Amino acid sequence: MNKIDRRRFGKTLGALCAGLALPAWAAPTFGNAGTRRLIKPPRLRAGALIGLVAPSGVENDAGIEAGVRNLDSLGFKVKLGKNIRAVRGGYAGTVAERVEDLHAMFHDREVQAIWAARGGSGASALLPHLDYALMRRIPKILIGYSDITALHLAIHRRAGLVTFHGPVASSTFNDYTVNHMLSVLMEPQREYAIHQSIENERKAVEQPQFAMRTIRAGVARGRLVGGNLSLVAALAGTPYAADIRGGLLFLEEVDEEPYRVDRMLTQLQQNHPFGSVAGAMLGVFQKGAAKGGNRQLTMGEVLDDNFAALKIPSVYGYSFGHIPHQMTLPVGVRAELNTAEQTLTLLESAVL
Repeated sequence: MNKIDRRRFGKTLGALCAGLALPAWAAPTFGNAGTRRLIKPPRLRAGALIGLVAPSGVENDAGIEAGVRNLDSLGFKVKLGKNIRAVRGGYAGTVAERVEDLHAMFHDREVQAIWAARGGSGASALLPHLDYALMRRIPKILIGYSDITALHLAIHRRAGLVTFHGPVASSTFNDYTVNHMLSVLMEPQREYAIHQSIENERKAVEQPQFAMRTIRAGVARGRLVGGNLSLVAALAGTPYAADIRGGLLFLEEVDEEPYRVDRMLTQLQQNHPFGSVAGAMLGVFQKGAAKGGNRQLTMGEVLDDNFAALKIPSVYGYSFGHIPHQMTLPVGVRAELNTAEQTLTLLESAVL
């Protein structure tokens, strides 16, 4: 072998070895650019077996029983995760125990969907240990919100699987929440328009945080991406971060003062400027008033400062977040935001 051939051979061998040595987080990136085909899970069938897991905060027996009752009321059967009652501080067991339960539900061929019992904190620690190839190979519905945002963003980024920002199993199951949830999970439709909750509009009379408000009018189309603001901001700059460019960004928050929300939005802006998104849809920011007489901007002023000057449609007060009446948002699916009609329309089915 001559000198040139040896050099080429060395480069080829080095590339192969590097490929074999890729860490878990270096799995394929999907993102909003759609670099690979989006994977949609099979639709949820009547009487399906649901896997109930706790990937985040510790759940007590009362919460588990409430989740089972909710799912049972919809005609589903429930299988509890092996470690769902595990406790480690405020977490529902160790990272290994929580990962084990998630993987077990994906492996179990009888389980059609995986439901988070609650949010809390701790899901981000699972991300480097998840088997994203498994999720591509055996796609299933995964649903939850709040801290479950970490799973949604990572699975979308690393596996390209559509997951669902919606109620946790122990949430309040009312007609608005259930009807929209089951329509998205069980009935594949080419287009599906979601209107805002009348109950939330009524609450706005006495609770101004529920008032819907157009920050900048217009119509925007893009892939849905986002979730709980704290988690979206915390993952910025990591291998699991949301790629918001060209997407319909949706954000919600709870129990965070305006200055903290402003700090998180600033962090996101410095990662990917909001001007790069197609549109912004903000949910209800519950318990967001300044505490202790601190002098600071109001929540409305913070949101206006971050979105009003941008040339993208943006709204506040849509029906999702830490509230009883909430829509289910499939992460990665194309959708249209219409501020005049106060609607979000899914432009493709989220399930097969």
